Amino acid sequence: MKVSTVFCLALLFFSLGGQLALAADVKLPPPQTEGGMGLFEAIKKRSSAQGSSYNSAELSLEELSTVLWAASGLNRPDKWTVPMAMGAKPYCKIYALGSDGAWLYDWADHSLKEVAKENLKPKVGAQDFVERASYVLIFVSDPSGLKSFGEQKTQDQLAAVLVGAMTQDVYLAAAALNLKARYVMSLKAPVVKEGLKLADGENPLCLLVLGK
Repeated sequence: MKVSTVFCLALLFFSLGGQLALAADVKLPPPQTEGGMGLFEAIKKRSSAQGSSYNSAELSLEELSTVLWAASGLNRPDKWTVPMAMGAKPYCKIYALGSDGAWLYDWADHSLKEVAKENLKPKVGAQDFVERASYVLIFVSDPSGLKSFGEQKTQDQLAAVLVGAMTQDVYLAAAALNLKARYVMSLKAPVVKEGLKLADGENPLCLLVLGK
């Protein structure tokens, strides 16, 4: 089935109030970029949700689209919603783990690329509430984008700073959309690397759980 067909079916299903499993590759709907909650109100409401508050409520594809765009989407030609050293392309990847598989966020065409069909949520986190989240975002440093920045210590610092900016944007978008978000530093790195088929040198830095 073509991606465009899957996308149209997804929109139809959501308009009927249902939840459709994501296909192998999904072109995300446009993110919300206007209206909604004001910036300072979103900052005021930014918070980490209690782990016990996560339940089975699902995010819509539109909500996921907006959160991912806020984390590292394009907001100008060849420029992103977060600061990148020397104007480089994003050197941290974002993976979205759902109940039906795992996908890599492609900022260039605002889409999801399937990397696994398995539900990895119960396996990647140290806390039990991680598996109850609608989506788990995993942030991974990309050595191919960092290699031009000199020694490893500098690369690690740049990746950490970028992930900080990405996760804060997720928090603000979640507040504006009335979603739950929680940053989690502890994750099971070997499980993440195997489940997401990460290349040598790709390092999972943290995860962030999203819900309603």
